[in-house]
Amino acid sequence: MKTEIKIAKTAGFCFGVKRAVDIVLSAADKDSQIATLGPIIHNTEMVRYLEQRGVYAIESPDEAEGRTVIIRSHGVARSVYDYLEERKINYIDATCPFVANIHKIASECCNEDMLIIAGDREHPEVKGIIGHCTSDFAVIKDSKELENLLNKGKIDKYNIKMLSQTTFNVSEWEKCCSKLKKVYTNAKIFDTICKATSLRQQEAAMLADDSDIAVVIGDRRSSNTKKLYDICKEKTKTVWVQTKADILEKDLLGCERVSVTAGASTPAWIIKEVHETMSEILENQNQEEQSFEEMLNESFKSTYNGEKVTAVVTGIKPNEISVDIGTKHAGYVPLNELTEDPNAKPEDIVSKGDKLELLVVRVNDVEGTVMLSKKRLDAQAGFEKVMNAAETGEVLEGVVTEVIKGGVLALTNGVKVFIPASHATLSRNEPLEELLKKKVSFKILEVNRHRRRAVGSIRLVVKEQRKEQEAKFWDAVEVGKHYDGVVKSLTDYGAFVDLGGVDGMVHISELSWGKIRHPSQVVKVGDKINVFVKDIDTEKKKISLGYKKDEDNPWEILKSKYSVGDVAKVKIVSLTSFGAFAELIPGIDGLIHISQISTQRIEKPADVLSVGQEVEVKITEIDYDANRISLSIRALLEEEPKEEASDNE
Repeated sequence: MKTEIKIAKTAGFCFGVKRAVDIVLSAADKDSQIATLGPIIHNTEMVRYLEQRGVYAIESPDEAEGRTVIIRSHGVARSVYDYLEERKINYIDATCPFVANIHKIASECCNEDMLIIAGDREHPEVKGIIGHCTSDFAVIKDSKELENLLNKGKIDKYNIKMLSQTTFNVSEWEKCCSKLKKVYTNAKIFDTICKATSLRQQEAAMLADDSDIAVVIGDRRSSNTKKLYDICKEKTKTVWVQTKADILEKDLLGCERVSVTAGASTPAWIIKEVHETMSEILENQNQEEQSFEEMLNESFKSTYNGEKVTAVVTGIKPNEISVDIGTKHAGYVPLNELTEDPNAKPEDIVSKGDKLELLVVRVNDVEGTVMLSKKRLDAQAGFEKVMNAAETGEVLEGVVTEVIKGGVLALTNGVKVFIPASHATLSRNEPLEELLKKKVSFKILEVNRHRRRAVGSIRLVVKEQRKEQEAKFWDAVEVGKHYDGVVKSLTDYGAFVDLGGVDGMVHISELSWGKIRHPSQVVKVGDKINVFVKDIDTEKKKISLGYKKDEDNPWEILKSKYSVGDVAKVKIVSLTSFGAFAELIPGIDGLIHISQISTQRIEKPADVLSVGQEVEVKITEIDYDANRISLSIRALLEEEPKEEASDNE
């Protein structure tokens, strides 16, 4: 069966998204201190790629910390621009020009106008549009909400204007326009749906209508991808995937025509990877289905229609056992039909006189013999268990016996279950060879009783286990609790730590009592560290962690080492117009005021001291509440004459 895959010409980045991504990449090439105000586009993989380039998303301009802020393609409210300019935060505007045009329309409305906005009120683009409105406005998600608004009659006193989110559903927009015109013939309607969106939706509908299955590629947060999914779903069986890892073999079984489209924020490389993965799956199904079927069916062939008999063990040899099945035939079971284990010995499995349930494999009436199998009968019972597991969702256990093209084979209850590569591990990049001869847990995705074929998934079980771990974690987590975790990634502002299915962040200020420029000065990816919970945001599922320990606090160390009046050798670390700062112990600097540098008046500290110079000082004051220390060279100089006078006496 030859399967045809058609990819929509309009699939992938639209003009506005491509422009925004190009702006970010260009800025990142010129400046390492770049941040986007929110994800630049709604695509997790692209955001992850930008993070690898050193570009991180921030939620508020307050988090800029000296970095250039890029406004994403969805646009922002007028107040955000004002905030950035008031605080002199450098920014680059990557708002889609079509969105910027909507902002202009919204800002030009006057007090007599009522602006109706068709779109998702929670979408960042719509929030940005609202932030430019200078008149009364209303947001409607579809024609039903518009009808409710019109029936209330509260907008009769206004001049009615209507526009839409750039990615609004075209057919729904047409319904809205029709209803509005019937009630307000003078209403001014702005057609602000992006032309690329309109063409994309039309092409998706046309391809889906002529397909056995439609594959829609895009991030789960992408509004325009959801609309494509809804459109295709009305036409044919439709699956929504974010990456190649989401493509399932079962989705493509029996499909001769496959259509592919993608949201406006889906990178071309993801579309390519999904297409290549589907092509590989379909090729594997065409080329391997027969060989795989033969491999599974071979162990169930029977020349006696698979008759099940009860036999008594009469003899045991190194390579087979003899059995009596109550007929004139001499029955025997070869070792490889007795067990799957090639290293097993027959005497370790059965004894003379044992009763066994066996399957007739081959009858030779000429020689008067019959070959039987215990292994195959067990496999039949095992397959029934596998069949039931497909319906009940039971988790089965087995051992991976082979790595084959396209996946692995796992043996459970005498049945070989095929586990596709996309379902063998959490990540498609993990080598399958590491699973060989390992015990694994999996669920059954599908079975074919006629072909005696079963397909399973290890990944589903692992994901469910991780969800359970996450739920247990959130039930037990509390401020102050310690965890052993693994450093997962580093950013300029901190380290992300895997606590066992849940990630927490150690802010850079919590990594060390001393000043550090980057988290990598303290930890690296893969490090196992002990952390404690400082703060929990259950709504946003965010955990703030602490790493530095109280016993390492330099102020606690200072208490046990020095007191007021002690003399210490210090190193000058910086000079100011009013004095010099000197390191007393690592992490703590004290101030030698200009008046305490010499017994004589000096113009500036640099006349007497230099950075890196070591001098002796007297500790004259320690303020633990303010974390401040006063030091004096002069106090020691003034004590010298007294010591000399004492010596002369």
